[in-house]
Amino acid sequence: MVRFSIIITNYNGLSFIKDCLDSLENQIFKDFEVIFVDNNSIDNSVNFVKEHYSNVIFILNSINRGYGGGCNDGAKASKGDYLFFLNTDTTLLPDCLLNLDEGIHLFPDYGMYAPKMIYPNGKINSTGLCISLSGAAWDRGLGEKDIGQYDKPDEIFGPCGGAAVFKREPFLEINGFDESFFLFMEDVDIIIRMQSAGWKCRFLPHSTVVHHHGGITGVGSDFSVYYGNRNIIWNTYKNYPNYLILLGFFFICARNIGSILYYGKKGRGRVVLRAKWDGIKGLPPIIRRKYSQKKGVNSFFWKKYLKIIAYRS
Repeated sequence: MVRFSIIITNYNGLSFIKDCLDSLENQIFKDFEVIFVDNNSIDNSVNFVKEHYSNVIFILNSINRGYGGGCNDGAKASKGDYLFFLNTDTTLLPDCLLNLDEGIHLFPDYGMYAPKMIYPNGKINSTGLCISLSGAAWDRGLGEKDIGQYDKPDEIFGPCGGAAVFKREPFLEINGFDESFFLFMEDVDIIIRMQSAGWKCRFLPHSTVVHHHGGITGVGSDFSVYYGNRNIIWNTYKNYPNYLILLGFFFICARNIGSILYYGKKGRGRVVLRAKWDGIKGLPPIIRRKYSQKKGVNSFFWKKYLKIIAYRS
């Protein structure tokens, strides 16, 4: 066994992967393995990693299994006590894993941990996720100047999927990420399922990850717009209790209609309409999974973490 299994799911990430893997080689803390899961890339990233990084464990998929599918493949092959999922467009500060390990020793009874994620310019990318009654999710502190306002190791809703740490055993017990999401909102889904299983999340502010954000999927690309808008429907109806869906129905409808109008003005109306239609069509199996899951989190959880409207904080 090792302390951490670093799992990187790659799809055409050649332009970022060197910096990511170099930052792992430069870690002060050395008790970890690196699992590189490739989702059938065509940009020579696999050959590059094979040529330059001899200690990497490879999983080569013949199709693109999405972020959740790739992460699950890596988790099944892992030997670490903890799984650290990283986007290819991230780099770790040299003491990131050291501080992560120390934080886990201080708070050992948690199933999830969130490092501080910053942009290359030093502004905050994420200090954990927040959720709203409308089904929206966003990064706490997004775009804020980092002046120490998030330097307390708070108990939070959960980590951003771009750099997320899970205790291995409970992650596998709940069957990992929901692969039907393919990309986006799969982190929100698994956070709620982990919380439902009794595993909370602790933010560890001194474990720092630099994130280019959207370096692979593209911020605002049709790809991102489609999956983000489809999966917000799936996550809401899969994980929110029925009374909250009824209570928040106005906010849910307003959020989805607002997205259609917003992207319609940007020439992306067809993409969003297709996403919403596919989301509605795909609800029957999603709802069936809802009732096959373990009993959900209690009302205290929703009172603590669910915001009425989405805002950055």
